[in-house]
Amino acid sequence: MKNLYFPYALSFVLTLGTPVFVRSQAPEPSQAQSKSVPPRVSAVGEFLNHAIIGSEEPLADVQAFLEARIPRANMPASRAAWEMEASTLRHRVLDEIVFRGQAAEWRDAKTQVEWLETIEGGPGYRIKKLRYEALPGLWIPALLYEPVALSGRVPVILNVNGHDGNGKAAAYKQIRCINQAKRGMIALNVEWLNMGQLRKPGLDHYRMNQLDLCGTSGIAPFYLAMTRALDLLLALDHADSNRVGVAGLSGGGWQTIFLSALDTRVTLCNPVAGYSSFLTRVRNLSDLGDSEQTPNDLATVADYSHLTAMLAPRPALLTFNARDDCCFASDHALPPLMESAGPVYRLLGKETNLRTHTNYDPGTHNFEIENREQLYRLIGDHFFPGTGEYDWREIACTNELKTAEQLTVDIPEASADFNSIALELARNLPREPAFPTDPVSAKRWQQTRRMKLHQVVRTRNYTVRAERLSSVETNGLTAVFWRLKLSGIWTVPAVEIYRGKPEATTILVSDLGRTNATDQAERLLALGNRVLAVDPFYFGECKIKSRDYLFALLAAAVGERPLGIQASQLTAIARWSQSEHRTGPVAVVALGPRTSLVTLVAAALEGQAIDGVELHGALGSLKEVLEQNWGVNTRPELFCFGLLESFDVAQLAALAAPIPVVFPAASPRVKTELAEIQDWYRLFGASEYRPW
Repeated sequence: MKNLYFPYALSFVLTLGTPVFVRSQAPEPSQAQSKSVPPRVSAVGEFLNHAIIGSEEPLADVQAFLEARIPRANMPASRAAWEMEASTLRHRVLDEIVFRGQAAEWRDAKTQVEWLETIEGGPGYRIKKLRYEALPGLWIPALLYEPVALSGRVPVILNVNGHDGNGKAAAYKQIRCINQAKRGMIALNVEWLNMGQLRKPGLDHYRMNQLDLCGTSGIAPFYLAMTRALDLLLALDHADSNRVGVAGLSGGGWQTIFLSALDTRVTLCNPVAGYSSFLTRVRNLSDLGDSEQTPNDLATVADYSHLTAMLAPRPALLTFNARDDCCFASDHALPPLMESAGPVYRLLGKETNLRTHTNYDPGTHNFEIENREQLYRLIGDHFFPGTGEYDWREIACTNELKTAEQLTVDIPEASADFNSIALELARNLPREPAFPTDPVSAKRWQQTRRMKLHQVVRTRNYTVRAERLSSVETNGLTAVFWRLKLSGIWTVPAVEIYRGKPEATTILVSDLGRTNATDQAERLLALGNRVLAVDPFYFGECKIKSRDYLFALLAAAVGERPLGIQASQLTAIARWSQSEHRTGPVAVVALGPRTSLVTLVAAALEGQAIDGVELHGALGSLKEVLEQNWGVNTRPELFCFGLLESFDVAQLAALAAPIPVVFPAASPRVKTELAEIQDWYRLFGASEYRPW
């Protein structure tokens, strides 16, 4: 197969001999067939629909896989040892996780703040409208609640919010800010990305991974939105840098722990129902976090249990709700965090600085009056100690609440979002010189770039232990059902179908799973192939029933890549098939853009067991992911960190040479992006190669 070419046609088939052109045509429906009667499922369709591993095994596999890779917090031996460890973790998270790629330059940019109008607040305070840049071009609207009578230095509180469409206008957040201002503090109420005024598709949190694809940390805009807010607070004339608080609910609770652990300018914090340990999340699916909670590679450095301990010795109140109807219920979320942080606070002699509160009224996902009063009490004890006038009970102020329209802050219409930032980052990607023009340089290029691709997608060399479950024969067709265990980690179902004695094998994968690949399986069987239909990680029978994409995010957080897992599974199965069947070449046919990318990466890295690939519906460029403004929640493997920075589809296809890489009925985009491929293949002796 390695030096064969594919003539231009509507469809291409990989076989032992010269590739065959097939014009696929669906049969005309019978006139007697009633619309109310479903069509008869063919024998091949029945084979492909046969359940092999069940619905629970994929979840069990990924849970065991993740648990083994999440770091555990250890009790430090001494105060000095802990201080060194905390400092090291803090720097590593910032340098290795938050500020990768272009984000390193954003980190050093000056905070741009523009003060706008001041509106009347209520008795004793006013509200100043402002906007600031989280990073160049990305504006955040905010409100500063400021006491009318200010003298000397006063505490400043950053109030962040979570997944609430009301954003900064949420009543419970306004009440919190008003109460802080009425007690003499300066309160900053910032809008969160994709909430309130910033609600738009380009800021959907699952789009932050578009930056990851370009090799720049998608978590950076979130972190900078928080640190820039602290910058402007601390720049105020009356700000007391020794009394700096942060508090928020849900996603605001996550912001609170993430910022407070990493930025020691924060001297007091109250995360409310906002996070749990990664270990907790693996078994409590309600806690699985969105993209910002689960950034690439965070768990290679620290878990949230570490971040909680890193608050020490500063005052912290961990608030959780007993009957939380969203996430992070107190009974499972709080104990592991205390097991990690409690010993550190005791070691530092500040055990009373670590508080917890479990809310029972209403006990649901909330930052209502009981939880707010616990925050006021914490602030009073640490920011106003010994002040007899301070009262932690909430000051009634519902009649002072403003509408969302009254609190609207003008921001530029062209303010950046994840999508616009990613498109700009991708403009000059990948960072790869022109292909070499001589065979020697071309082979050397392949060697070095394969090593780079392995590093980017983090492929593994899995071994296969195959369990033959059963077989069945129908009308000359034989089906064998296999349970493939890869390195004792992953379980992959496979259906082998053949007629007679085939001399070639085609592995068949589909974005929609093998049960939706009947037509292609029948086409390949008609050409004399053995068909091995498999469902790699995240596809078909290996698709996790609930919150599947969140497990894919967590896999990336522990340092793996869904794309690398899938490609590694495919190459391992190809090697196993070559050894098991011993009937000539093994080709791969992929149906859909996602499995096509998986297959292309596998072919680029595996030069021995895969002898040709046929990619139906493949992307012509990874930039289409950005142009279509896709989110990681629908196609997680397409957002492999740094992939587009080093490779696009053309470079991946070039790595696969000389095995044929074919794009049937290719789109104009494919033909444009891969125009150089034909000349490239000629360097490897495939003088007549045409990929479409």
